[in-house]
Amino acid sequence: MNTIELKGVSKIYNNGVKALDNVSFKMNQGEFITIMGQSGSGKSTFLQIAGLLDKCTSGMVIINDQDVSKLSQNHLADIRKKSLGFVFQNFHLNAHLKLYENIMLPMLINEEYKTKDEMKKKAMELINMIGLSHRINHYPGELSGGEQQRVAIARAMANNPDFILADEPTGNLDSKNEIIIFEELKKLAQSGKGVLVVSHNDAVIDFADKIYIMKDGALEEKKNAE
Repeated sequence: MNTIELKGVSKIYNNGVKALDNVSFKMNQGEFITIMGQSGSGKSTFLQIAGLLDKCTSGMVIINDQDVSKLSQNHLADIRKKSLGFVFQNFHLNAHLKLYENIMLPMLINEEYKTKDEMKKKAMELINMIGLSHRINHYPGELSGGEQQRVAIARAMANNPDFILADEPTGNLDSKNEIIIFEELKKLAQSGKGVLVVSHNDAVIDFADKIYIMKDGALEEKKNAE
């Protein structure tokens, strides 16, 4: 089974601030895990290191049994492309591309897709998955915030990663759309993807298999959350 694992990870910035303090963590495919904590607690730094967007000061990061801590940026980019999908608070959709074209973007650097027709076919499958087949030719500005975030989730799935990492994915949404997004992410976990959500939104608790609390750079699992 594929995994993401952190062993004794610390992150100290150049200004001396310790964002992570000897953090150890492991998640498997098929799990929905959330990390909660106040702003500045270190949870976004944790996600960036787990997602290979930043490097730890000490400790090990292991993706699918491979220690990636010392790999080059090119190798890390290749692992991100194949194994990790990202969802962010601010959607990061291209305003000048239609819905299906936004979803196709990550496929352009994936050699497994040989033609634009293959990419479009996959994009259409993902659009159906998120229930927006009636919106395929719309631009992001023509979609609601909830719809834009669903597009961002579909885009994160474009290269069929093992894990989806979401940083405050409902931070810009109302309570109705918060639930819709968490439901979409839960479906992905139930389909076999590992889903890691960093959030301060208590609504995520109802969907998570495991809940961790980040405080002052330290991580602790919350027991008996149910």
